[in-house]
Amino acid sequence: MDARPVRGGRDAERRSVAELVGQATEQLSRLVRQEVILAKEELTEKVRRAGRGGGLPGAEGAVAYAGLLALAGAATAALSLTLPVWAAALIVTGVLFVFAGLPAATGRARLRRAAPPTPEEALGSVRADVEEIRGRAHR
Repeated sequence: MDARPVRGGRDAERRSVAELVGQATEQLSRLVRQEVILAKEELTEKVRRAGRGGGLPGAEGAVAYAGLLALAGAATAALSLTLPVWAAALIVTGVLFVFAGLPAATGRARLRRAAPPTPEEALGSVRADVEEIRGRAHR
């Protein structure tokens, strides 16, 4: 008679452990899915910011290009009143090349702020989860 309650107790204990393992597996799976979703959202936002940062210098450059062409023509005409036309054109061209570096530097700075496109928040959360699981496993 005593053997039955012990065996039944062991079966109940095993069933509890099995249920706990199943529950832990389900929770871990849910946690991993949520972390992947968080990482996707974070990467999407970073790529969106990088796209805006990369597109703005291009649009600014296109509009400024038309204005610079008109300004270059006017500056060349004005300088040609005191210098030969070839010298006036050469001076204006040199000045334009110097100023061409400014939008390029601004665009590079904006792209650097958006990079690297790693999901830092999600990675930090995953690290914290792993540490918590390790801490509980050692108990």
